Formats: sequence, C-alpha cells, structure tokens
Amino acid sequence: MTNARILIVEDEAITVSALKRELASLGYEVAATASTTDEALNAVELHKPDLVLMDITLAGNLNGIVGAVAIRGNYHVPVVFLTAHADDQTMEHAVAAGAFGYVLKPFSGAGLKAAIETALHKHQTEIENRRAPDRAA
Repeated sequence: MTNARILIVEDEAITVSALKRELASLGYEVAATASTTDEALNAVELHKPDLVLMDITLAGNLNGIVGAVAIRGNYHVPVVFLTAHADDQTMEHAVAAGAFGYVLKPFSGAGLKAAIETALHKHQTEIENRRAPDRAA
C-alpha cells in the first residue's frame, strides 16, 4: 500500500527529518508530525493517517506506549513503534499495547518499509475479519 499517509511521532528533530526523507523515497506521504503523545492524539483526529510511526520514549508526561493504546482504542489506527530500546521489557510493553510492528533505531529503509507494509496488511485483514460476520448474517 504505497502512498499510505503516515503520522510520525518523534521528539528528536534529526530523526524526524531522516524519517520524512526515507518515507518519501519509499512512496509514503507524511500526514503530519508530532513530538508528544498529546500532539499525536490531536494529529490523528485532525489528519486521519493510515498508520502511526511512534517513538516509545517521548517528551512530556505520556510515553509512546500510552499513546498507542489511546490511538488504537479511540481511532483504530495501526501503530508501529520506532525505538532504540530492544530489551525484553520494552518489547513486552509494545506487544501488550497492540503494536503492529517494531523498528529499531537506527532504522533502514528496507526495515521501515517491511514493518509499515506488514502493519498495513495486518490492519486491513483485521478490518475484513470484523466485516465477515456481517456478510454471513
């Protein structure tokens, strides 16, 4: 699903710039950027992205995991985490939050694309599965 609209939630400006360049080169549109969980929630409401690429460690009082739970619960938008943390506890929290993917920093274009495409496909499959009982009735 190239040309998907992606919200970047990252508080490091240099990483945001690199992500914008990489996502554009892969054929994605950056719908918006945010640097805190509160900004991310507002951006999801306003810009209606197809996917959120979210850092786990963010400025402010709410981390990316809390934000992902809110985004999934309120907007049903898939979230892929982008983080420098590969420890078991962080990964367990990400999985528990309903993450659709996990990309380690420093990221590669191929790794980013694989995570995004997998997340978009998984999300589309979930939507179709939710509709399936409606068609059977």
